[in-house]
Amino acid sequence: MKEDGVPPPVAATARDLTFSLADLPDVREFAAAQARRRGMSEDAVGDFLVALNEVATNAVTHGSTKARLRIWDDGDALVVEVHDDGRQWQPEGAPGHTPPRENATSGMGLWVARLLSTDLDARTGANGTTVTMRFLV
Repeated sequence: MKEDGVPPPVAATARDLTFSLADLPDVREFAAAQARRRGMSEDAVGDFLVALNEVATNAVTHGSTKARLRIWDDGDALVVEVHDDGRQWQPEGAPGHTPPRENATSGMGLWVARLLSTDLDARTGANGTTVTMRFLV
């Protein structure tokens, strides 16, 4: 998201899906199909789905009951954006850069997603929270 709160232009190849917690299996199926269609290897699809599932689950359990997934091509990368209307999140430091505490049973999602993606950007504000990830294809 640009500093003025306006999302950057998205390529014409973008595909969107609105989802809730009960729709997470459909989100994974939709995203896997998009990744394969764009040439992502089967080995990479598994890591891609783990990262996406972590972020999508956070969106509908901590952000809002409905969220939006958007996927598009950007050169040699597949870009994934998950947006929810949650505005209460106030991360300490750069989201996903601090490893979870030893023996943690939660709070690992963004850290895992950052490790599995080429790039991860998380922004929160008056318009909600958006996590954008890039994956090489």
